[in-house]
Amino acid sequence: MLVSEVMLQQTPVVRVQPVWEEWLRRWPEPSDLAREPAGEAVRAWGRLGYPRRALRLHAAAGAICADHGGNVPGTYAELLELPGVGSYTAAAVAAFAFGRRETVVDTNIRRVHARLFSGAALPSPALTAAEMRLAAESLPAGPGPSVRWNAAVMELGALVCTARSPKCRECPVSASCAWLAAGEPPPTYTPKGQSWHGTDRQVRGAVMAVLREAESPVAAELFRQPATDLGFEPAGIGIPLAALHRLNPAPEQLERALAGLLGDGLAELHPAGFRLPA
Repeated sequence: MLVSEVMLQQTPVVRVQPVWEEWLRRWPEPSDLAREPAGEAVRAWGRLGYPRRALRLHAAAGAICADHGGNVPGTYAELLELPGVGSYTAAAVAAFAFGRRETVVDTNIRRVHARLFSGAALPSPALTAAEMRLAAESLPAGPGPSVRWNAAVMELGALVCTARSPKCRECPVSASCAWLAAGEPPPTYTPKGQSWHGTDRQVRGAVMAVLREAESPVAAELFRQPATDLGFEPAGIGIPLAALHRLNPAPEQLERALAGLLGDGLAELHPAGFRLPA
């Protein structure tokens, strides 16, 4: 449950499922992951994006083994102490994996609450204290009903009360919906998607693709200059390296990407070049 919740942050289920299944096959217990180098977690993360999450899961596995006997803790407070675990993830794991009464608030739940109770087309761009109070006040008293409530509202937002094309005729609470009663007013802002092409994030992702495929440190010159210009073909990393060079990043952009990966602990500098963390 902890692995899936971390993987699903800002990433759709269809992309997460095959990686999640492979992770659990390879590392069924926290101790299995903790015994591996951090770089193996990053390598197995694949193309899910935001690979620092892999480092956090690896660190969390180490903390679980060191402080909890190898078992994922079951309370919100204990989960929140794990590296990389925030309030939402701690609440979701405590509720859905351990059946505890916790206020779980994700994007889907926020949208249902905004329409059903506040009459707004979309929740505010950032989570507010008022939203958290509303979610807490709406939560049923008992652990069992509260877990079912969290799951039901989350699914309602994901499948029916969607952001762009809500299926109001299928909604079981449409008669009580403040947004419908108000005449479906439009959003007060336009959600902005994150750009990708030509960004530092794209270059970082291309560099990471090279490091994931590399079985040995990659010389800095290979990132900065096509291998054909250097007079040889690097074994095993030719395809991701060619993809990086097709982006034709500016030298300063490439240097930012390399420095950023080093700073985030996603890469380390070996005498022979760059590699995933040991």
